[in-house]
Amino acid sequence: MAEGIVAAALREKLYRPDEIIVSDPVAERRQLFSETFGVEVTEDNRQLVADSARVVLAVKPQNFDEVASGPAGSAADDQLWVSIMAGVSTQRIEAAFPKTEARVVRVMPNLPIKVGTGMAGICAGKHARDEDVTDVRDLFDAGGATVVVEDESLMDVVTAVSGSGPAYFYYFVEAMVAGGVACGLSEEDALKLAEQTCLGAARMMLEANERPAELRRKVTSKGGTTQAALEHMNGAGVGDAIRDAVKAAFERGRELGS
Repeated sequence: MAEGIVAAALREKLYRPDEIIVSDPVAERRQLFSETFGVEVTEDNRQLVADSARVVLAVKPQNFDEVASGPAGSAADDQLWVSIMAGVSTQRIEAAFPKTEARVVRVMPNLPIKVGTGMAGICAGKHARDEDVTDVRDLFDAGGATVVVEDESLMDVVTAVSGSGPAYFYYFVEAMVAGGVACGLSEEDALKLAEQTCLGAARMMLEANERPAELRRKVTSKGGTTQAALEHMNGAGVGDAIRDAVKAAFERGRELGS
């Protein structure tokens, strides 16, 4: 995800390479960022915090306390903290930097930010300013699109729908390909058919300004092949399973923040 954020910022010329520092404990990762993007790299989080006006926390939620403990004393009032950690509240991040009124903006992006079609939900902490939210929106709009959520409790829902959502989609495409292979197609041909079909369906949904249910109705001829497929999915409880999967991701997000 950090690669996608850096790539978007540089692609849209929000920052120059010499304005970005990346900290990573793994030497191979530091080399990747240095060689791919031409940015400064370090393994010292204290250096990064001391030298930065904006700090993006792109770490696993389980590692946050350990990561924050080192540079906590270096945090300053004029810094903006941007978190992409699932389940970790702005209040918890603010509390990790007790010597300052930390300005925190929480973001839940998703992986397609790497190709400029990402989606991110954004929520401001209690000390964040309007210009901080605008700043963060500019960064993540560079990688796709954003929505601002006023109620932070809904960020776990954002995580469940769009943060984890690409994996649901890939899972569905895998199943489509498997069905095509089971009916005689080569895996290569089935994958190409499924990929382009899904791309076209997504683009049409965005550009036609119609609800998914209405587009589905237009594709479904009475007594036809699509109706047969949808009736089978309904009978198998596919819709309920997807809904419940989103709820499971939502609950896990809450667990990570507890």
